Amino acid sequence: MSLLADLKVLYHLTLTPIRGRSHAERLDSFYGKQAAEYDGFRKRLLQGREELIQALPLDEGCTWIDMGGGTGQNLEFVGTRLQRLSKVYIVDLATSLLEVARQRIQARCWTNVEPVAADATTFVPAEGHVDVVTFSYSLTMIPDWFAAVDHAWDLLKPGGHIGVVDFYVSRKHPDEGRRRHGWFTRSFWPVWFANDNVFPSPDHVPYLHRKFEPVHFSEHRARVPYLIGLRVPYYRFIGRKPA
Repeated sequence: MSLLADLKVLYHLTLTPIRGRSHAERLDSFYGKQAAEYDGFRKRLLQGREELIQALPLDEGCTWIDMGGGTGQNLEFVGTRLQRLSKVYIVDLATSLLEVARQRIQARCWTNVEPVAADATTFVPAEGHVDVVTFSYSLTMIPDWFAAVDHAWDLLKPGGHIGVVDFYVSRKHPDEGRRRHGWFTRSFWPVWFANDNVFPSPDHVPYLHRKFEPVHFSEHRARVPYLIGLRVPYYRFIGRKPA
């Protein structure tokens, strides 16, 4: 990715005001002028997506919803398995990102993939229930993320799986066995990301563990482009809805 493209993205990340009365309007205000460069910059910032997607049980004939799937880049991580899936929905409220997804779908001839402009807390596919639901760096951007997780539970078939990768900060006193972030980490990252309406939460991890049977959970840190020496915490979670 060129420095000029990076600078364009950074300008919109840090200096462009986000306007809009609805959540959808605010998303398009934020992403509209950087959609074309979205994937190149986020590839370095949004770590753990490929590992999450490749670890999911995306078996032949299954139906998958990628909530907040944006440009559809997550589908690139599936490889040839994608052709064997029955249906994939890319659900997002940012129409500018979905337009990039449509171009990707057309270029790849993905006949089983459908981009949908819809809310992650209310979208219901024609199938009614699905096998896999994912949130890839989207849960922190959903105002009522509790409702989004609850809705994913309702959409999943018994035995279905949820996959989440996202930024987070720990609670001051996390559960035993989980990482405890220091005061700077717990204070700095929520303030830093809030400018872009991204809200790392100390409650994601506990709520996901309470709602689903954990299949995989890991905690990591990622470099942030141009913020030398700083690493932002993120987690990967795969959970199962009991049969």
